[in-house]
Amino acid sequence: MKDLRECIEFHFEDVIVDGFVNDDTAAWIRKVIENEGRDPGHLNFVFCSDEYLLRINREYLQHNDYTDIITFDYTEDLEGISGDVFISYDRVKENSKKFGVTTQEELYRVIVHGVLHLLEYKDVGAAEKKEMRAKENYYLSLLSL
Repeated sequence: MKDLRECIEFHFEDVIVDGFVNDDTAAWIRKVIENEGRDPGHLNFVFCSDEYLLRINREYLQHNDYTDIITFDYTEDLEGISGDVFISYDRVKENSKKFGVTTQEELYRVIVHGVLHLLEYKDVGAAEKKEMRAKENYYLSLLSL
């Protein structure tokens, strides 16, 4: 049985993700977190539709626009990270076409983006965005896509 304090789980609300999310994905997420000097806590990745994520965006953030990801950080200590990461699979598929990458690559970029937010990386200013993109690219390079 998994220790609930150190657990990476995947949930699918109203979408079917094309087999990209599995135990290897969880191992990769764990590697990202440990490479940043932290421990994984309880992480939930919830894959959903645009409409599902829009409702969350409206209810919890008072934003009325579509987004690809919303991250809720529940980290209580400086070692482990915990949170819920909601990802719109509709947005991922659309953005993969827009950016000329595979759906799988875009999905993993969004996953690692959420993990980096939980690791306290920001992407508000130009320098922060550049650092976030460099980290995303580095961790994507560890995968065989």
